Amino acid sequence: MARTSTLTPIPQPKAQPILGNALTIDGQAPIAHMLRLAHELGPIFQLDIMGKPINIISGFELVDEVCDEARFDKSVRGPLHKVRDIAGDGLFTAFTSEPNWSKAHNILLPNFGDRSMAGYHPAMLDIAEQLMLKWGRLNGDETIDVSHDMTSVTLDTIALCGFGYRLNSFYRETHHPFIEAMSDALGIAMSIRGLPFEEMFSKAKLKRLDDDAQTMFAVVDKIVADRKAELAASGGVTSKTDLLSYMLTGVDKKTGEKLDDTNIRYQIITFLIAGHETTSGLLAFTIYMLIQHPRVLEKATAEVDRVFGTDLSVKPTVKQVNRLTYVTQVLKEVLRLYPPAPAFAVLPYKDEIVGGKFLLKARSQNLLLLPALHRDRSVWGPDADAFDPENFSPDNEAARPVNAYKPFGNGQRACIGSQFAMQEATLVIGMMLQRFHLVDPAGYQLKLKEAMTVKLVDLQIQVRPRVERHVDQRRRARRDRAAVTRACDRIAQARHAAPGPLRLQSRNLGRYRASGRGDRHVARLRRHARVARRLHGQITDRRRRRHRDRIVQRRAPRQRRRFPQVARDRHGLSGTCRREVRRLRRG
Repeated sequence: MARTSTLTPIPQPKAQPILGNALTIDGQAPIAHMLRLAHELGPIFQLDIMGKPINIISGFELVDEVCDEARFDKSVRGPLHKVRDIAGDGLFTAFTSEPNWSKAHNILLPNFGDRSMAGYHPAMLDIAEQLMLKWGRLNGDETIDVSHDMTSVTLDTIALCGFGYRLNSFYRETHHPFIEAMSDALGIAMSIRGLPFEEMFSKAKLKRLDDDAQTMFAVVDKIVADRKAELAASGGVTSKTDLLSYMLTGVDKKTGEKLDDTNIRYQIITFLIAGHETTSGLLAFTIYMLIQHPRVLEKATAEVDRVFGTDLSVKPTVKQVNRLTYVTQVLKEVLRLYPPAPAFAVLPYKDEIVGGKFLLKARSQNLLLLPALHRDRSVWGPDADAFDPENFSPDNEAARPVNAYKPFGNGQRACIGSQFAMQEATLVIGMMLQRFHLVDPAGYQLKLKEAMTVKLVDLQIQVRPRVERHVDQRRRARRDRAAVTRACDRIAQARHAAPGPLRLQSRNLGRYRASGRGDRHVARLRRHARVARRLHGQITDRRRRRHRDRIVQRRAPRQRRRFPQVARDRHGLSGTCRREVRRLRRG
């Protein structure tokens, strides 16, 4: 009794009889509405949905408590439970107590380590280059639907990296049928609010949901059947190391069991949904925030130029992607202010008191509101609403409490592919900034759409190739080629008329010129400069080297000591030639 007397009732907004807050919450933008209520009612408040209480938690101190996995478990209720119609007991929608969750988690978790990320890089690069090629071919006045293109690049990436399947979104006028069915199914699932007699009035909608599920199942089942046939033809051995291979061949070390075909279907659909929804939103919000903050854009572009370089023909490596630390800070800050997955729910195993005064009943629904948590001034300071990538500098990130930042969920039920998503987003943004200026032609005003995730609506941009940098690069290349040619002429006329790296005495020059051979060697040096220009300075003329070796072998040991072989750099130039090039540049 004494314990009860110390409890504080959880604040509640005004409710209607019987329905409670079921109709007072904005159905089109529930997250935005709950953010306003959190600002009014404080770090915790309660909604009454037809007699079922839902606690909305947004303050850091309370979130820190409910993230304790010994006391709280992930909740799969509400719209997320309806997603089980298409994703079943996949990793995202499974209950923690279901055997297939732990089995799949143990089998698939090693596929998201550092070594596996390096293995996914070529496929990520493949799809990112398709996006860059599309943008590079646009006319200057053509606009880009950012959300559409970011959805295409992320879906194609997870399909290729995870299952070896090409959706080829950049080669279609419309989306792949799987994508159309998935988008429609998610929209239907998230629109169901659990009101009385709702199913009675939603039969057509639920029939469409079932049709969408069957379309998705057909595509996924064909992918699995094709891979099984490939395995059978190769005697059960495959060189592919993607997620599908591990799903088919992996064994849970704890139970010694494999995943069944139905669960594999659900896992593929889960990865296709979760693998593109959040990452596409992250990329779209990042583009928007970079355009709105020119100084951040300038700093990020400078880092990309320093790490990736200015030669667009050189593909970025996974090590270079990992060196884009400031771009990663930008992405993390975007996730802080605009987390695409804005909430997740937990339920207590038993009655719990949080904050020393609020009672959370056993198995009650508790929703963690991430946009409010990520703007809690007790953690993020008085400028918590401002966009500042320095919030994620190494020192600031290390000093921050772990549970103050939860864009990928909590604990063992956190997103298994968070590292995959960050590497993909860093690569795409890096390649984008390396090639293009981002332009907002219409002065876009922020407009959000809430479904399973929060997305930007109608963000249209234009891109401009970074012409000035490419012009400077070409101008520098022409200057270098001219300097190399002049250096070769000067050295050849003075001391290097003989082929190869032999340094002949000046008195031999007249003998070569008298026979006409000197002019031929000067021309040969000029030809070598052209070869270096075509092959980026790497001279591989084996015949020339053999001719040089024959001359060296015929000479006496004393003479060979007088004319030692000169070390050459990657352009085939001796140290003397390099010094001459530098002198001509300075001149």
